[in-house]
Amino acid sequence: MRRLFSSPAHDVMRHRQSDSKYFKSDCRWRITRTVARITKTFPAAKWAAPLGVGNFLKERGATNVNTRDWWEACDLGLVSAFCTPAQHFSGRYPWNRNATLWCGWVIEIGSHRVFFAGDTGLHPEFKEIARRCGPIDAAILPIGAYEPRWFMQPVHMNPEDAVLAYQALSAGNAHSNQCVFIPSHWGTFRLTDEPLDEPPHRLRAAWTATKLPESQLRVLQLGETFERG
Repeated sequence: MRRLFSSPAHDVMRHRQSDSKYFKSDCRWRITRTVARITKTFPAAKWAAPLGVGNFLKERGATNVNTRDWWEACDLGLVSAFCTPAQHFSGRYPWNRNATLWCGWVIEIGSHRVFFAGDTGLHPEFKEIARRCGPIDAAILPIGAYEPRWFMQPVHMNPEDAVLAYQALSAGNAHSNQCVFIPSHWGTFRLTDEPLDEPPHRLRAAWTATKLPESQLRVLQLGETFERG
């Protein structure tokens, strides 16, 4: 399987890859409508996207689209974005599988950097991401949609994988003693076999077992805002 991987910040929009399960029927229509509404409301918005996704955005009204390969940076004024490796497949249909790049992003605003891993399986580049794109102050890592493992393991981390990813990230991160882990990709849609509320419980158990600082794990509730001084 090929390793492939893209909220507004000021006037900057980040777009993720095209994933077949999200682009089917009603979901694809909703994403199309959302992009069109954003471009209509914020016509000057700057978009950062991985290779192959730019045309999708332009066809829906985006005019300032910056596409990047892994390890390439994108200067968007007040915000900078670094395109980072991730492990997943891409494609809206069976006949265009892996035609677009799959990525994560390190977002820099002022003196802070946040790593958004996106939707990914466990891969060997987390330490290198921190070394090349850090220091990282917060890591948003996916923890859900992981069962059954024989099928989901290459593309979705489980909570234990996510802790390993955080540890690898910390090994290359100059801010490892203050980098906060914020879990994502759980609790919204029932995509796979595990209970919807299981991921954060397993994450806390894995976090405690590895003796990582409790202060650096923040499992946010729906609508909760995390602020750091």
